[in-house]
Amino acid sequence: MIFAMDSSVEWLLFLVVFLSISISSSSADRIGIPRGAAVLKKHHLPSKRAFSGDLHTYFYTQTLDHFNYKPESYATFQQRYVINYKYWGGGAVTAPIFVCLGAEQALETDLQTIGFLDDNAARFNALIVYIEHRYYGESVPYGSREEAFRNAYRMGYLNSAQALADYAEIMADIKNNLQASHSPVIVIGASYGGMLASWFRLKNPHLALGALASSAPVLYFDNITPSDAFYSIITKSFRETSESCYQTIRRSWSVIDSYASQPWGLSVLSSKFRTCYPLNSASELKKELESIYVVASQFNQPAYLVNRVCAAIDETQTDDILFKIFAAVVAFNGNNRCYINPPTPESQTVTGWKWQTCSEMVIPIGVGENTMFQPNPFDLNTFINDCIRTYGVAPRPHWITSYYGGNDFNFILQKFGSNIIFSNGLRDPFSAGGVLEHISKSIQAVTTTYGSHCLDLFPKSGNDPEWLTKQRNIELRIIKGWLVTYYADLKVFQKG
Repeated sequence: MIFAMDSSVEWLLFLVVFLSISISSSSADRIGIPRGAAVLKKHHLPSKRAFSGDLHTYFYTQTLDHFNYKPESYATFQQRYVINYKYWGGGAVTAPIFVCLGAEQALETDLQTIGFLDDNAARFNALIVYIEHRYYGESVPYGSREEAFRNAYRMGYLNSAQALADYAEIMADIKNNLQASHSPVIVIGASYGGMLASWFRLKNPHLALGALASSAPVLYFDNITPSDAFYSIITKSFRETSESCYQTIRRSWSVIDSYASQPWGLSVLSSKFRTCYPLNSASELKKELESIYVVASQFNQPAYLVNRVCAAIDETQTDDILFKIFAAVVAFNGNNRCYINPPTPESQTVTGWKWQTCSEMVIPIGVGENTMFQPNPFDLNTFINDCIRTYGVAPRPHWITSYYGGNDFNFILQKFGSNIIFSNGLRDPFSAGGVLEHISKSIQAVTTTYGSHCLDLFPKSGNDPEWLTKQRNIELRIIKGWLVTYYADLKVFQKG
């Protein structure tokens, strides 16, 4: 069965590596390779969203270590950011500033995929700013990627707190240079970037009036969220799409194991799945298949990837379960010479995020008993040992909740926090760790039943479903409310 790969699927698969948060799961590489990395292939690259000629690129001389006063802490590197002045009303009229906080990818990815700022800046006369996260893209300390990632001593400066301090310095510098001291800032982020946006608002209310945190699993730390919730949502998506598809996937794992247990089994599996290289183990194949199902669920909309995968399984007329599963592989990836284990050099995103998950971003996701996957619970001790073996450094699994909060999140933020939107699509497995209910009048949850990962921040399209347009309009109405209140308060303050 042959399926054409349309542009929306190509675009989504391109996004996977850059927007998804890796899973510190015992069912995958424990040091957290981003899920999409295993299935990203060259033909998935989209026809690039045209970059506006109004973009201006700058480099800020950034401090390597914001939190120490040792001589080496004062080392610097060049951090890249981009400004679009096209819609801005100017500092004299205190026009707002929309800032996209970069995450675990090069800045170009945000320019291609985060359309929310450009789509809506005109109605607010807003300045648009994109800031690249340290250690990614061109914002790399020590002169090169190789030097920056040479050892744990150098990678130690790659963490969320340093990134937030970077953003604070750049925002303050921009406002000073543009004489925009009273221009309100709205920070916006996707996935890990969404977590950064919410944390930035909480840590820096003097710099950010509000935050839009899209698909930000801020509660998937320290066992606040059940470990198996991620895979339960994926299973629910597939089962609701097709019971027979769900059952086929669920039965396929034991069939793969049965083949692999035979002397000739791996060779047969390599042939059945047309692998690029002979399989070394059953787990190699199963990890790749698992990644397909995870990505299909996480980025289901707008290309209906789960439907695509299940249609391939259900419409393939054979009793051979593995032939059905291979049809799903082809439907997901398109027509290739080979599948499953192509030669893929480790990207900057993968290298950086593996370190981040082995230091502070410990998201304890495991596979429970009642899913379409083989059970594989998260084991913290094993995870810690794997990280020590890889980097010589143990993770701090409780640091995120200690530094940013998480336990009793609703109770604490009712009084302490304000002006944050947590948006989630409930088909996104990371929504399990998201904020799904309003915390207060100014910390609000915006959810959609059929939404997927960060979908609200993608560029708008004439094909967008009504519920997605409604979600974005709710977010814009909330942001407008923040700005109206701010300008009223500023007017009173200035009259003094």
